[in-house]
Amino acid sequence: MSSTAPIDEAAPATTLAELRARLDDLDTAIHDLLMQRADVVGEVAQLAASRGKIAFRPGREAQIIRRLLARHAGGLPRQALPRLWRELLAATTAMQGAFVIAVCEPAPGTGYAACAREHFGALTPLRAHTSPARAIAEVSAGIATAAVLPMPQEEEPAATAWWATLLHRDEPRIHVVARLPFWAPRPEGAPQVQALVVAAAPPDPSGRDRSLLGFDLSAEISRARLSAACTAAGLAPAAMILRRDPAAQEAQGLVEVEGYVTEDDPRLAALADHAGRSTVLGAYAVPVGGDAP
Repeated sequence: MSSTAPIDEAAPATTLAELRARLDDLDTAIHDLLMQRADVVGEVAQLAASRGKIAFRPGREAQIIRRLLARHAGGLPRQALPRLWRELLAATTAMQGAFVIAVCEPAPGTGYAACAREHFGALTPLRAHTSPARAIAEVSAGIATAAVLPMPQEEEPAATAWWATLLHRDEPRIHVVARLPFWAPRPEGAPQVQALVVAAAPPDPSGRDRSLLGFDLSAEISRARLSAACTAAGLAPAAMILRRDPAAQEAQGLVEVEGYVTEDDPRLAALADHAGRSTVLGAYAVPVGGDAP
């Protein structure tokens, strides 16, 4: 690996040539550090593989970007920092094994593929599908590492309510692990869609998260009753979707709550007494630049 002379930040630069020479020195130093980082990533990959850990860690990636943004200063725009590090994180994740993203793009130009490309990097392979079921199937089959899916909507038809299928707890279990986009404000021309990311592994906590709880419910339950049951158990809803299937005389609920909730959380047992069986569908790191709506 190459080495560079120490950069004297106090030394004045009086000509354009000298400034360009300083930039060349800085580029070389940055490149050296990137190569060193890749070496450490290789060591992490070996240790993680020996312990059965996966390379894709969206919670850890969120921690990295938040920490860097908290210390950022100077003329480089803040929104450039997540973009730079997302490319770096995608490249180093791909170093540790196959890294493919499936995307549900319901119609050409809807923006989900562009959103996935922005987050997962310019060189990460993307496999586009028109239905969420096919994107999830690629994750279940191990063809894709993760899938980018449209944000659940209140009045969507059963065919697109992909989150309801996660209530079945099929193997491998599919979990929500991230929310896109991860940073705001959105510049002109950037994808404006909202999406969730699922993977065949539980999410990892980032330190500031929201969790998604799914419910199989009786058709008679009201939104107010479900909200009251969650609140009484200490899981006050930040958002809620209630889907009813008149033909089957049942309903499914999707409730978003603050914090990182796991299946062994004692609040879920208290919730079962009032709202029936619940399933932790996953969690995501709250995006930077403002809370997720």
